[in-house]
Amino acid sequence: MSTDRSVATWRNWARTESATPHAYETPETLEGLAAVVARASGRGLRVKAVGAGHSFTGVAVTDGVLVSLDRFTGIEQVRPTPAGALVTVRAGTRLRDLNRLLWDLGLAVPNLGDIDVQSLAGAMSTGTHGTGARFGGLATVARAATLVLADGSVVRCSPDDEPELFEAARLGLGAVGILATITLECVPAFALHAAEAPGTLDDTLAVLERDRLGVDHFEFYWFPHTDRVLTKRNTRLPADAPGAPVGRLRGFLDDEVLANGMFEVVQRLATRAPALVPRLNGFAARTLSPREFVDRSYRVFASPRRVRFREMEYAVPVESATEVLTEIDAWLSRNDFHVAFPVEVRFAAADDVWLSTAHGRDSAYVAVHQYHRREHQPYFDAVEAIARAVDGRPHWGKMHGRTADDLHTTYPRFDDFLAVRDRVDPQRTFANPYLDRVLGP
Repeated sequence: MSTDRSVATWRNWARTESATPHAYETPETLEGLAAVVARASGRGLRVKAVGAGHSFTGVAVTDGVLVSLDRFTGIEQVRPTPAGALVTVRAGTRLRDLNRLLWDLGLAVPNLGDIDVQSLAGAMSTGTHGTGARFGGLATVARAATLVLADGSVVRCSPDDEPELFEAARLGLGAVGILATITLECVPAFALHAAEAPGTLDDTLAVLERDRLGVDHFEFYWFPHTDRVLTKRNTRLPADAPGAPVGRLRGFLDDEVLANGMFEVVQRLATRAPALVPRLNGFAARTLSPREFVDRSYRVFASPRRVRFREMEYAVPVESATEVLTEIDAWLSRNDFHVAFPVEVRFAAADDVWLSTAHGRDSAYVAVHQYHRREHQPYFDAVEAIARAVDGRPHWGKMHGRTADDLHTTYPRFDDFLAVRDRVDPQRTFANPYLDRVLGP
């Protein structure tokens, strides 16, 4: 691993954040990770772990020691249970690799987001979630963790051992330590029957409760400046259900040519001529056609994303979803601001994770995007104000303007989290400007 030297500038995927750390470390063992942290904190350097860089925020930024766990990967232990298995995974493991490893063991994570390039620790620490009214985010399936604290000590925590540290660590923004291993409660492997279809926003909202509650994993994408949507209904099937994956040619046309290649062209046109956006969105919506397929769950959950963008996502009470979308549509109609990216709407069950955006309430997630070459701030500011009016909570890994003072009021266990942080990292070894803003110094 590298030791005590300046390194090149690191940038996240979205190019919204960068850092030039004092040193960049890539430990291969738990002992090596602990030594890195102990050495850095002993010299008064701040430490941050970084995964795939898919957070849009500065959660991993540091001028101290940047630690990558890309060489600390794989499954350490599998313990069968009546409902599946407890699987201990090294924190640097990318989700796409974990999914394949689990499938070979006849297992799966119960629910996943729509991107699979993140590291397990990064995805969990920032509150990554999928969609499904009966399912929580990734942190809800954590059952234990191994954490390296600021002094380099190694602590194993769970609901039974160091329970408060466990609650803080399973969605902790990297603020209480570096996750080294995570034990997940996995389920038997399963397939998904995917049904995708174009529709209208009015029709989708009219039957939203039916689809949200009646479909295992329901989501939709709304094309701003139009009434057009794409709905996705994914139904769980046994792993041995007859497969009917998307054909190679259809998959290439849909996922590469249309969803990425043509979409990039549309975004570039929108950048040069914003007034064309309503017509471009209408054109994009009309290119959509229904499709159905059956494949391994993780292959259905995730989609390739090659068009670079900025994103903000808010979790709002599920009963406020229609109001929020209506207000966004009204704002766009009143203002000369054009958005060529669909608005993504997903759902999650209430949970008890201290800093989860779905803590204590069934939630709808409204995600807004803007092409990376276009101005996003007026749009994001407007959507944030709309979401805040219904007590929305921003996704920790996506762009937002919230601070500790106003986040404190929307998280019932916020003070409990801060108390754990004060206890295990009083010198703020794991702090950075983003954490100072959202958690306080």
